[in-house]
Amino acid sequence: MRIDLHCHSTASDGTDTPAELVRNAAAAGLDVIALTDHDTTRGYGAAIAALPVGLTLVTGAELSCRIGGVSMHMLAYLFDPEEPALLAERELVRDDRVPRARGMVARLQELGVPVTWEQVARIAGDGSVGRPHVATALVELGVVQSVDDAFTDDWLADGGRAYVEKHETDPFEAIRLVKGAGGVTVFAHPGASKRGHTVPEPAIAEMAAAGLDGIEVDHMDHDEDTRVRLRGLARELGLLTTGSSDYHGSRKTVALGEYTTDPEVYGEITRRATGAFPVPGTGGI
Repeated sequence: MRIDLHCHSTASDGTDTPAELVRNAAAAGLDVIALTDHDTTRGYGAAIAALPVGLTLVTGAELSCRIGGVSMHMLAYLFDPEEPALLAERELVRDDRVPRARGMVARLQELGVPVTWEQVARIAGDGSVGRPHVATALVELGVVQSVDDAFTDDWLADGGRAYVEKHETDPFEAIRLVKGAGGVTVFAHPGASKRGHTVPEPAIAEMAAAGLDGIEVDHMDHDEDTRVRLRGLARELGLLTTGSSDYHGSRKTVALGEYTTDPEVYGEITRRATGAFPVPGTGGI
């Protein structure tokens, strides 16, 4: 089985619609794909409706969190999307995305960049607006060569010249809320140091003690030394290890299925989840 447990659609900051995402996943030879848009579940319906035979969908989300001044992302799988407490927290985070993006546009304008809110809103479309949309605007304007190039101290990296904070959930609260909704939690790309400061290992140990299920190890932002270190940490803490593309369509260079999760780990995730179940494809529309 080929299993990719971290993918984005136009419901957040990917460039494939949910329907296109599942069709492209099937074409890429995947057996299982997780839809993990940022702080939203809006893509579920369209993805399920288009799900081809032979492909299974894991419903999920990537939750925006912060600990000790460091931003981090928590992958949540197979939770009940209507559970009130987790739903309220997701909405709180999403509602703060627009004023935050407007703030980044204002800072960029102060730095002499001719970006406009209308440009960023056009790029985001119906998705949950975020830094990748602002970064895409910088690419369109020729300020940077790629989306990744925008995530530096000069521009949009944590603490960068145009960075603006947003509401982010405490990860211990995120673990509690996801567990309360019957879901499973995996710390996304914990060693991605090129994105900014990373969460120290003692804090990851505290999260493990609080119920964190796993950490994402095989990821485009982790070099081999980082993967070895994270696998050792996972063994020490009794955490599951996943691998995922973190696919964003044309917004990133990584391909669907470029990194995958071991089928035994996937099986354990599904065994632990009680809020929802993987959805098998029935042919799509």
